Amino acid sequence: MNTDNRKTWLEVAVNGAWGRDKQPRISIAVDEIVREAVECAKAGAAIIHLHPYDVATGRQKDDPELYAEIIGGIRSQCDAIVYPTLPFIHEGMAQERYAHVEDLARRGLLEWAAVDPGSTNIALYDDLREDKPGFVYSNSEEHLRHVLGLARRHRFHPAYAIYEPGFMRLGATLHWRCSCPAPIYRLMFSSGFTFGFPPEDYGVTAYLNLLDQVAPGAQWMLSGLSVDVLPLIPRVVAEGGHVRVGLEDAPFGSTRSNLEWVKLATDAIIGAGGELATPGDVRATLHAVEMGEQ
Repeated sequence: MNTDNRKTWLEVAVNGAWGRDKQPRISIAVDEIVREAVECAKAGAAIIHLHPYDVATGRQKDDPELYAEIIGGIRSQCDAIVYPTLPFIHEGMAQERYAHVEDLARRGLLEWAAVDPGSTNIALYDDLREDKPGFVYSNSEEHLRHVLGLARRHRFHPAYAIYEPGFMRLGATLHWRCSCPAPIYRLMFSSGFTFGFPPEDYGVTAYLNLLDQVAPGAQWMLSGLSVDVLPLIPRVVAEGGHVRVGLEDAPFGSTRSNLEWVKLATDAIIGAGGELATPGDVRATLHAVEMGEQ
């Protein structure tokens, strides 16, 4: 249980790689992304996660210049922690996959970066009913060691996405081996996909029991894909965890905007007796973890 009055971090993932065919309300253009991110930050989100897009094609484009423009635009208006994604499917070398991360880190624009410590099958229940195959989301150990090496050199925090329990075990061990800044363990749930656990209390319990074994005291967050985690927020607040919402994570075809998801999460956190963390609070907590104070 939460006995240290820890404040709850709220992250918003504003778009994802889905395109508007699956999430019609996502922002794609730079000015749209910046405007929506700033609105969410002012409503209580301390952390912003985003995917840049090629407006002409409507597809994700991991261009460091696009990232720099978006991050700069957001930071010129608020103090939120802003961090990038990674290519979901990539068969090339690790240096190519994480070139934008290294570029942004060298510019001093990164505090966090997405790191997914494992591989799993990605399949939608709706697709399986029509015999449409999914795919393997592959993150080789070579790729993981490379990006964690970047985290060590440039001192940014890995934001781990924990799709399956093994991701947590491998991520914790590689963090220990690579001596990079403290990771954030983002526990991934889904209603629409087959990976991991559905958004049920027993899944939270299982993940927290494992986290206590492999990374005691680590910062963790509830999130997922094609999922509504709002009903689990009282448990998260009670346990001293954190929350991510937004149109990357929401059930496909969400009629709610990112701002609406953030406001609902804010109300749920406060209603459960929690207090929203500021970006400064998040940074201070991670600094304390680094100093061994938590």
